[in-house]
Amino acid sequence: MFSPFPLAPGRRVTGLFLLCAGVNAQAAGFLEDASAKVEARNVYFNRDFRDGYSSSSQGASKREEWAQGFILNVQSGYTQGPVGVGVDALGMFGFKLDSSPADSNSGLLPSSGHDPRHSADQYAKMGLAAKVKVSNTVLKYGSMMPDVPLLKYNDGRLLPTLFHGAMLTSEELHDLKFTLARLDKYTARDSTDRQDIRVHCKNKRYACDTEADHFDLAGVDYRFNERFSAQYQVAKLENIYRQHFLGLVASQPLPVGSLSADMRLIKSDDIGNARAGEIDHRAFSGMLGYSLGGHKLSAGWQRMYGNSAMPYLDGSNPYLVNYAQVNDFAAAQERSWQVRYDYDFKALGVPGLTFFTRYINGDNIKVPGSGAEGKEWERDTEFKYQVQSGSFKDVSVRLRNSTYRSNYEQWARDMDETRVIVSYNFSIF
Repeated sequence: MFSPFPLAPGRRVTGLFLLCAGVNAQAAGFLEDASAKVEARNVYFNRDFRDGYSSSSQGASKREEWAQGFILNVQSGYTQGPVGVGVDALGMFGFKLDSSPADSNSGLLPSSGHDPRHSADQYAKMGLAAKVKVSNTVLKYGSMMPDVPLLKYNDGRLLPTLFHGAMLTSEELHDLKFTLARLDKYTARDSTDRQDIRVHCKNKRYACDTEADHFDLAGVDYRFNERFSAQYQVAKLENIYRQHFLGLVASQPLPVGSLSADMRLIKSDDIGNARAGEIDHRAFSGMLGYSLGGHKLSAGWQRMYGNSAMPYLDGSNPYLVNYAQVNDFAAAQERSWQVRYDYDFKALGVPGLTFFTRYINGDNIKVPGSGAEGKEWERDTEFKYQVQSGSFKDVSVRLRNSTYRSNYEQWARDMDETRVIVSYNFSIF
């Protein structure tokens, strides 16, 4: 740009130096607070539907696949100044180790495209997000993995689900957090395509192609003290449903051991032109636990009210205490109870080794097209060991086994399931 008052050479050099110094100062936090982490995840998945033959009207009698995945998570810091700017990036890659057309569709790998029963040899997906920070308020736009009560991303296979949109979190006030979000797309755990956001269609409760233009969420978290906190959220899936959530979490030390409590209430109703049909649902779930040493014993109760099952987004997990490895126990009018036992072997001098087992029983289910009462149960067991030191520090091995049975197999098939997950997390910087 022409200037009628040209600077002397010395002043030009000084000005350029000051400009560069200012840019470096702005970028300092962006780079200094940046981090990059990688998770290498190996998953073997075996689900046997107990049909006794290779296929039925409901599909293959078994799903069995083995795959390797890598998840790169890069997070920048923020530029310095009253308004900080940053960028986050997610890169995910998965490839097939073993699969056959007869046993595919496990959720580990996408279809190859030319045949829905042939899994792709490899797949990759990437997500970018820009973020802006003012004081203790952060606005993020792009790809993310939300983890809030009414939208918890699914990470139950090789690679997690990604959601796309905008989310604002604010913690300007002590012990108080506000959350606002609008999301319009998602990338399923076994897909590379961005799809319109939609309602989950487990057991054909809702049509699988019921899409929406966007999903809105607002919520507040408040911590009364270190032992008691509360959450409230409201969400809306456009022209499908509106949902309210209230949660309370408490803990209390005792002279011997300690108590914990977790209560959750969810109310769902159809809105607009009700693309998914009538939705009239209320859910109550609660869990009480007692801990002593390495032991923890818990009991849970869950009750569904109304004429429809609990709705939630495809690619997400419902925030219910009886949501388990296979089932969610959220069918219309269902009531279910749970008993669970956890043990941390650190109490026996083996840090890093943990175990849990649980049994969940559900009945009073309103079965579609039938006047009979539906019943179901599930048993889950898990061993996990994480190496604590040495060359293999942070390598974890997890063995999960589940058995599920129901008396309405037309909608919910019996299954025995085993998962073996080997994971290694390490930092690049």
